[in-house]
Amino acid sequence: MTDTSNIREHMEVIGADGVHLGTVDKIEGDRIKLTKADSGAQIEGATGSHEGHHHYVSIGLIADVEGDKVRLSATAANAFMFIEEK
Repeated sequence: MTDTSNIREHMEVIGADGVHLGTVDKIEGDRIKLTKADSGAQIEGATGSHEGHHHYVSIGLIADVEGDKVRLSATAANAFMFIEEK
C-alpha cells in the first residue's frame, strides 16, 4: 500500500502525463477525496456529468508524491475512468 502520510489538502493530483485531474480535499480510507471545485474538470476523452459533488481516486493509482503534486500511474484520461463517487 502507498504511504499517504505526505499527501496534504490542496495538493494537485496529476496523471502520468502531467495533466491535472483534481485537487486533494483529504484522504478517506484507501482513497483520495477530491475537492468539489474540480468535479467538472474537462479531461480529454472523458464523458459524463460529474459536477457538483466529490469524487474519489484509489490510492492504488498513486505512483509518487512529488513536492506539492500527487502523480498517478495512469494518464489523467485513464485515471478518470477509475474515479469513484461516494
